[in-house]
Amino acid sequence: MFIALDLHNSSDQREVRHPPARSQEPPALTPTQMKVLRCVHSGLLNKQIAYELGMAEATVKVHMTALMRKLNVRNRTQAAIAARNLGWLRATSG
Repeated sequence: MFIALDLHNSSDQREVRHPPARSQEPPALTPTQMKVLRCVHSGLLNKQIAYELGMAEATVKVHMTALMRKLNVRNRTQAAIAARNLGWLRATSG
């Protein structure tokens, strides 16, 4: 036996809730995160950033993870672009 249910007009429909709108305020970064971000924007690798800033490469990776999470991006290129779009960094002349 086949029973067709009209799910579209069901009185048990749940309201679709959208996540709250994000504030227009940019995320707050620590001074070290900003230094790492500047190095990423300059095109340095994690190993080079570690040497430049006098920290372990693993520490750079921790800062990168935090940066990408705060900026809501998936990779270092997107992080550099987001920082430039937020006005934190100037575009480099090639």
